[in-house]
Amino acid sequence: MTFDELNLTKPLLNALSDLGYTTPTTIQEKVFSVMMSGKDVCGIAQTGTGKTFAYLLPSLRQLSFSKDRLPQLLIIVPTRELVVQVVEEVRKLSAYMTLQAVGVYGGGNIKVQMAELKQGADIVVATPGRLVDLAMNGSLKTKAIKKLVIDEVDEMLNLGFRTQLKNILDLLPQKRQNLLFSATITQEVEQLMHTYFNNPVRIEAAPVGTPLDNIEQSSYKVPNFYTKVNLLDLLLEKDSEMSKVLIFVATKKLADQLFNQLELGYLNKIGVIHSNKDQNHRFNSVNQFHEGNYRILIATDIIARGLDVAEVSHVINFDIPEIPENYIHRIGRTGRADRKGKAISFVTEKEEEFREVIEELMQYEIPVLPLPDYLKISEILTPDEEPKIFMKNIDLTPQKRESTGPAFHEKIAKNLKVNVRRDHAAEKMMKYGRPIKRSGQKPKK
Repeated sequence: MTFDELNLTKPLLNALSDLGYTTPTTIQEKVFSVMMSGKDVCGIAQTGTGKTFAYLLPSLRQLSFSKDRLPQLLIIVPTRELVVQVVEEVRKLSAYMTLQAVGVYGGGNIKVQMAELKQGADIVVATPGRLVDLAMNGSLKTKAIKKLVIDEVDEMLNLGFRTQLKNILDLLPQKRQNLLFSATITQEVEQLMHTYFNNPVRIEAAPVGTPLDNIEQSSYKVPNFYTKVNLLDLLLEKDSEMSKVLIFVATKKLADQLFNQLELGYLNKIGVIHSNKDQNHRFNSVNQFHEGNYRILIATDIIARGLDVAEVSHVINFDIPEIPENYIHRIGRTGRADRKGKAISFVTEKEEEFREVIEELMQYEIPVLPLPDYLKISEILTPDEEPKIFMKNIDLTPQKRESTGPAFHEKIAKNLKVNVRRDHAAEKMMKYGRPIKRSGQKPKK
């Protein structure tokens, strides 16, 4: 099937032709007819399967002109980067249409976003927190919303947006079409659909955990952080095909540590993004990588869902993710649009258990490659890698003394003093056998 065979308008077909797209992906083909029928949709699709166009094409096809310019389509996504990406996709597809799309997200100037909404918007793309703020202050009018799209809902719930999502859903008109897209359907996602959706049609593009056929996966067993750095440096130096490399690490701290190790060797060719970086830095780094000015971009998992960079040659899992589904999202950044891609993982002994769970999810064993002979194995450990010595805690708190009673003791018998009046006459009688008279004592008359 081609896009010409779908019930699309001429403006949409022209935009697709300009973009060079002729054939819909599996998820795009399956979702289109269901959405056009007005039914609620639950789409299960991995990153890189074209789900953004899957919900945008039928939504734009059914969008009607309104003089009020109130939002008719609301799209909720988990990250700022994904807001920018979706707004850009809307603008590409609506090149021959007259409509306005506004993106709102935390970290941006709320007054500017309020002004944009006031000027009129047909489509609003938002992160949950900022969307609640704008709805509460009256800047976002929800009464005309006909379609709601919640994209990457599993990641949204992982980031703690449960309350915001429920508040938003309670604000929307009851009569609307709901569309939910997720890579994994958890119990929480099921509960959300049961409460707010109307018998959604489930559409699955590929089973969860299925590795993409056009991504070549491999791994290396390495002992520690600095050996990983040496191996990465070696691969970048020897493999000229590693032209646009996206490196995923476990934490913000590790992202900065790795950047510091590689920065001098790849000056002005490397960037790093994570949630502690300011918004301008993040957008600039992604743009530099997208345009090919950066050869390397280091990122954390929280950013993984918001990246849509064309022609990523390699994805490096510098650390193995603890959540197995995150591995699928990571490697899905390469091998997009029917291009071949490569995913390489560095695995320490502690990370083997994460690797096993990932392989079980994918039902695929990631090949292990031998370490290069000229790789320098480092014996230096980071503070986080050093063995932890657990000392027995000695309680130095003074013991509470038991009650010993009053602070005195009884005197011995000889020291006891009893105040009594002495009978000297009786004492002398007992001692001498007769009373003793004092000398010079006059006789009584």
